[in-house]
Parts: sequence; C-alpha cells; structure tokens
Amino acid sequence: MVDTNNPVPFHYQIKETLKKEILDGQYQEKIPSERALMDRFSVSRTTVREAVNHLVHEGILHKIHGKGTFIARRRPVQDWLNSLHSFTETVRNMGMKPGSRLLTNKIVSEPEYVSEIIHEEQFYLIERLRTADSIPIAIERHYYSCDLGKQLSQFNLQTSTIYDLIEHELGIDMVEAEQLITCKPVPRDDAKNLEVPIDSNALYVERTITDHHGKMIEYYTSTIKPEMYVFRIKTKRHKARF
Repeated sequence: MVDTNNPVPFHYQIKETLKKEILDGQYQEKIPSERALMDRFSVSRTTVREAVNHLVHEGILHKIHGKGTFIARRRPVQDWLNSLHSFTETVRNMGMKPGSRLLTNKIVSEPEYVSEIIHEEQFYLIERLRTADSIPIAIERHYYSCDLGKQLSQFNLQTSTIYDLIEHELGIDMVEAEQLITCKPVPRDDAKNLEVPIDSNALYVERTITDHHGKMIEYYTSTIKPEMYVFRIKTKRHKARF
C-alpha cells in the first residue's frame, strides 16, 4: 500500500516502488496487470496508469496493446571517463544509432554565468536533443566564442559531429577537458524534450575543453536521462608510502 502520511503523490510513490523492483530484477518480462496493482496499492486505475506512464516515458517499460506492460530491454549508453568522446562516438561504440535534433543555433547573452567562463558578453550557443536508437537521451548545450560558433554554423549541425568539425574541418586541436558530473532537477523545456516528468532529476554534466596553450575552446553542459546513460571509470589503487 502507499503511505497515506507521506506528502509525496501516490502515483510517484508507486512509480518509485515499481522502478526499484524492476531494477532489482523482481520482474522477468512484464509487470502485474493494472487490476493487480490497484489491489496491491489500494488506489484507482488512474493513479496506477499515471505511475506506469512515467516509467514508460523514462524508457523502463513499454506497452504492447492487448498483451500488457513489459520491461524495456534497452541497454543504457555507457560513457568511459578515461578519454574525451563525443556523444556520437559513444553511442556508436555501443552499437546503437546516434541522432540529433537542432534546438538552438545563435548568438546569445544568457545565461550570464557563461559570459564569465567564455570571457565575452555574447557567445554562441548550439543546443541539440541527442538520441540513441531514436530514444531521447540528452540535451546538449555547446557554448563557443562568437567567431568559432559562426564558423560551425556553416555546417549541417543536425547530422554532423561537432568535435569532428572542430578538429578536422577547422583544424583546432582539443587537448584537455575538465568535467563535473552532478544531479539536478530537469528544467521544464528539457523534461518535455527528454519525455520525462517535470518533477524528475537528471544527470548534469559541465565540461570545459582547452587547446595546447590552455585556451578555452568550448564550455559544454548536458542534461541526461539517468536511466539511459551510465558513466564508467577504471582506476588503480596506489599504495601509500610511509
């Protein structure tokens, strides 16, 4: 049953319970029927459907008309942190098909904190929705100097790999990157494009890329659907010497 003393909405409690059970492997192929879930949690059909639909939007479940709701057998994209890869390279390495939809391609002056990072009052923003096998995965925002952004805008940003353009078409070497990974609430517009609930959280990546001289080439942020993306790293233990 749901916790009636908990201020969290019933559908969200049910969603989180089912999500944990699915990730723990409790269900092999499909989840129980709507009627079974209604009886288990003592809630209405509407509440059960809302909970299940959230899991469908997150890519954890998928519905087959007349047969039921099944566990989605989708592999999350795995990104190794020991080197710098583009989203396209990472997805292709997984044997999946990368895709993108261009959302913004223009000179902007907001958010203000970016001007402090780029050291310019105005800067160029390229914003894209990224997909893997047609599933929405991330909203990427690439910030550049106006000059570099204008050069990139001459290419087809809907299909091109931006890092390939920078390195091979413009002849700029990307040497070093510093990356920060956190968790943040999903902005309303991003939630719509990623097909996740507005009240959900997502992985949030910030990255700066510099050249041989330490000059910044790009400031980058990405809002990532957490169920469909995994960061991995392999490390070695170095024993302390006393």
